[in-house]
Amino acid sequence: MVRLYILLAVLALSVVIYALIECIRSGSHEVRSISKPGWIVTIILVPLIGALMWFMWGRPRAAGRQPQQAPRPAAPDDDIAFLRTLDAKRRAKQREEELHRREQELKKTEDPQHGNKDKPATHDGRQLSEDDPDNGPH
Repeated sequence: MVRLYILLAVLALSVVIYALIECIRSGSHEVRSISKPGWIVTIILVPLIGALMWFMWGRPRAAGRQPQQAPRPAAPDDDIAFLRTLDAKRRAKQREEELHRREQELKKTEDPQHGNKDKPATHDGRQLSEDDPDNGPH
């Protein structure tokens, strides 16, 4: 007989927990009779009777309930945030390439011989070379 009472208690607890979870998961605009918080309080304070009342009078109608579908992932070209990051990366790369190009042009104008910066220059800005006859001995 004790086993029967334990089985009935577990069954009643299962019904109450199921009703409470279903009440919490349902939308507040779908709940009938009283408000959603009212149903939660009723199920908790009057456990078995509150759960049975939920199933009879508070539960959303089956016709009104639509199966929940997971949101379809958007394609990358539909995602505005993704497109913004691509555009920002593209602009950053263009700026970097422009900066690199300008640095190369600046180096060319500063040093027409490419790499002769360590050689001393004459008073008119020309680089001195060792095989230049005008250079003279060091």
